[in-house]
Amino acid sequence: MAENRSLQRQPDKLDYASPTQFKFGIHQLPKVEFFTVAVNVPAINIGITYYPTPLKDIPMMGDKVTYDNLTISFIVDEYLENYLSLHEWITGIGFPKDRKQFSDFRTASASMPGQKTKQTTDLKTGQATSVLPMFSDATLTILSNKNNPIIQIFFQDMFPVSLSGLEYNQDATDVEYMKATAEFAYNIYEITSV
Repeated sequence: MAENRSLQRQPDKLDYASPTQFKFGIHQLPKVEFFTVAVNVPAINIGITYYPTPLKDIPMMGDKVTYDNLTISFIVDEYLENYLSLHEWITGIGFPKDRKQFSDFRTASASMPGQKTKQTTDLKTGQATSVLPMFSDATLTILSNKNNPIIQIFFQDMFPVSLSGLEYNQDATDVEYMKATAEFAYNIYEITSV
């Protein structure tokens, strides 16, 4: 009887996960999608709380899930189009020069296909407004060794937190194409089988 149970517990799929078999897509940044060379599945943490006792505090499971940020690396194209699209998203949200940058960014991004509409209330006027281009959804698709999709990780309501700089250097002996790294915060991610 015990032998039968141990045989049933053996894995039936023995292939290992390959770090090169993935496809990443983000609605707000279609030009970044094609050039993405690295992406992480962020860590998830529930934390620890402690129950106090006179002798030793007893660790208990936490009650709030926290997610690490999503980080991607992408090759920068010659005309910097993919880099600038992400740069404009960050400056559009932060509007470092004037408030018009924010409204221009929202207007320009509103016509993008697949863009998510979200409603919020304007604090000045009290009217419902859309926060359309400030957030975007993304999907990381894990592929099998035959390039068939097997797992999808869906990131909801992402927004950029940081974008690395670009370093030009005349001392380079061989051409290494420029890469940029971007970090995103998001509401939640869900993993589903395809």
